[in-house]
Amino acid sequence: MCTVGVIGLGLIGGSMALDLKRRGFAACTLGVEQDPVAAEAAKTIGLVDEVVSYEDCIARADIIVVAVPVGTAVKMVPDILNHFEQGDKIVIDVCSTKSQICHATQYHPHRGQFVSTHPMAGTEYSGPWAAQPGLFDGRACIFANTEDSHPKAVKTIEELYAVLNMRPIYMNADQHDVHTAYVSHISHVTSFALALTVLDKEKDEKHIFDLASGGFSSTVRLAKSNADMWVPILSQNHDNVLHVMDTYIDKMLQFRDAIATYDETRIRELIAEANKIKKILR
Repeated sequence: MCTVGVIGLGLIGGSMALDLKRRGFAACTLGVEQDPVAAEAAKTIGLVDEVVSYEDCIARADIIVVAVPVGTAVKMVPDILNHFEQGDKIVIDVCSTKSQICHATQYHPHRGQFVSTHPMAGTEYSGPWAAQPGLFDGRACIFANTEDSHPKAVKTIEELYAVLNMRPIYMNADQHDVHTAYVSHISHVTSFALALTVLDKEKDEKHIFDLASGGFSSTVRLAKSNADMWVPILSQNHDNVLHVMDTYIDKMLQFRDAIATYDETRIRELIAEANKIKKILR
């Protein structure tokens, strides 16, 4: 067993800390949290054994998990590597974009001690209050650019995610960002836009939310997601996100044109084409 330090005790970091300790991977868990209210909550909830300083975490932890927004992580991971000497310490990130962070660390002398990962799990909630055991069970975890990491470091982090019951998928960082733009990032943009649309209309029609059913709730659920997390994600992955948004807008216009012209045949064709997603998502 080892000492695991988690920087950022929100949904992902807090949930990882919980299960790594409960399932016997970590003998001790250290937490770093800049927000004093969140830090106090993390201590009260018992997400980690100790809440410590950034420097203390780097000095004491064998594995450091960087679970902060991607804009911060891009600067933090190289700084953590600056504190490393050649040895067995490992730092990982859990960010939703990979290209910039892999580029920022590519030529670092301790690059081999960094493993870039993206556990594909989460909810629309944030903060230490959102952390929960079992969050990662059965989900996929992306390992990006593992050829730049020491094989021993990769093996150790594979074991970490195995304890969390995640299945590994190995991917190039740029390829990862294209795929997440399609399966994650556009979903959030769409949800934000739908929420804004309904909130704008609700100013005049007070009964909209009284009539909202499960379909609306599930579609707009992601609009509750935290801006501090999503602004840097959409900024870092803006080329891919814009490409997907353009495609999405084109599909929306196809539906609009068919509805505007009462073209029921075309509407049926579009729905039938969309129904093919059932072969992928069951």
